[in-house]
Amino acid sequence: MMTSRLAVSVIVHDLATGLIVTVRYGRRAWNPEPVFTIPGGKVDPGESADEAGVRELREETGLVVERADLRLVHVAHVAQGWDKEGEFLLLAFAAIRWSGQPVNAEPKKHLAVGWAPLTDLPEPMFPTSRAAITAYRDGGPRFAATGWPGADHAAETPA
Repeated sequence: MMTSRLAVSVIVHDLATGLIVTVRYGRRAWNPEPVFTIPGGKVDPGESADEAGVRELREETGLVVERADLRLVHVAHVAQGWDKEGEFLLLAFAAIRWSGQPVNAEPKKHLAVGWAPLTDLPEPMFPTSRAAITAYRDGGPRFAATGWPGADHAAETPA
């Protein structure tokens, strides 16, 4: 039996400029062309989701954020993951406080890391990243079910 997998992403938002940090992936088995996304990745066994967000952000961009500065803005349950190995659950966090400047810390994996306008995202944008950014921009948190028969939707999370 396949178990769900857990992934995280982090939206780093510079409130003063209206920019967020984006990562541009090169071609991979799961995307036929370069695609923009936000920093993130898989949660390791024994690691909490917020710890993974801190780690993935640092590994991909060199930016440092404190766990306490992460705010959950979106949850997505996706029927088929990027790697075609089954479903996954994505927890998207946002941070408005961090230290450092974004760099392409994984040049073998990414084409570029940089800033992009929150209101005018670069294309093509990975769908789960777009959904997380939209939920954040609209005030999140939100929940989305993607790829499930009869269940492609996003819903407000009750207060």
